[in-house]
Amino acid sequence: MREYKVLTQKDRWFGGKFEPLKIEQALNAYAQEGWTLVAATTAEFPALMSGKRDEMILIFERERPA
Repeated sequence: MREYKVLTQKDRWFGGKFEPLKIEQALNAYAQEGWTLVAATTAEFPALMSGKRDEMILIFERERPA
């Protein structure tokens, strides 16, 4: 059985900022826990000032621990 984890800019890793170094740190930390990145995409959400904003979404997968 597999399990999945979804990571977005709102995750604790990023503190509201989605910087390349923070992405790398998150990827390495999850890899050490057995997670594999299986998809990366963006989603468009409404924003108050600019009308819309894009948010990155990372999807990880791993075998569920016994």
